[in-house]
Amino acid sequence: MRISIVDLEVFFCVGVPKAERAQPQRLLLTVEMETDFSAAARTDAIAETIDYFAVAQRLLRFGDGKSWALIETLATDVAAMIQREFEPGTVTVAVKKFAIPQAAYVLVSVTQESGF
Repeated sequence: MRISIVDLEVFFCVGVPKAERAQPQRLLLTVEMETDFSAAARTDAIAETIDYFAVAQRLLRFGDGKSWALIETLATDVAAMIQREFEPGTVTVAVKKFAIPQAAYVLVSVTQESGF
């Protein structure tokens, strides 16, 4: 079973040149969390699943006071935070960056499985 947040708009400081990291830039995050939410489906209780609103709010604040040179590092850091704080079985994070004018976007994705 999967819960997805698709193309969440965030503004983080990311880029290889220091000047690019000086100001937050628009990124789109897609997060897919695999978890067993069958109990939530039976009970209609949010405590039995991952609260996707809470995940989205955490993602919106994730870049506060931080910067990354690479979106690869950003994607890995986001995945680790979601694993740590929300404990899905597996999480996939995709980061879209609008860095090449001739391309719609550049996308990096990472998948992490729970170490529990």
